[in-house]
Amino acid sequence: MADIRIVEDDLTGEAIRALVALHLAAMHEHSPPDKVHALPIAALRASDVTFYSAWIADDLAGMGAIRRLADDHGEIKSMRVAPAFLGRGMGEAILRHLLGVARARGYARVSLETGRTGAFGPAVALYRKYGFVECPAFADYVLDGFSQCMTLALAPAA
Repeated sequence: MADIRIVEDDLTGEAIRALVALHLAAMHEHSPPDKVHALPIAALRASDVTFYSAWIADDLAGMGAIRRLADDHGEIKSMRVAPAFLGRGMGEAILRHLLGVARARGYARVSLETGRTGAFGPAVALYRKYGFVECPAFADYVLDGFSQCMTLALAPAA
């Protein structure tokens, strides 16, 4: 893929605000109302969340965030690829970046919550490719027939 630039983002740009809105709309479309755990902009600005946008030249290609749960545990949040960049490796680039951030912070593991339905299949396949496995619920999540939690043990940064 062309040169990808992933930067910490303050969520003030029109393009990133639109992508967050698209993400939230998709989560509401594909999830039961009580299972939408995607964060709105205000929550993505919380002190325990670091939000990133991914760019190719001047085009917003995707986004992702990492939340600090504990000194040794982070959570992947708000991963989304812009529609024009689907199928081009952008999700993988964002996930690799977030895992690098987690390792640099000294996290022993990162976890995430996602759905089990077909709409979430590509994301789950990506997480499994990187070694994520199903795990018990963490934080405030509740597992049921829709939600699943996944985790990845991290080797220390070299």
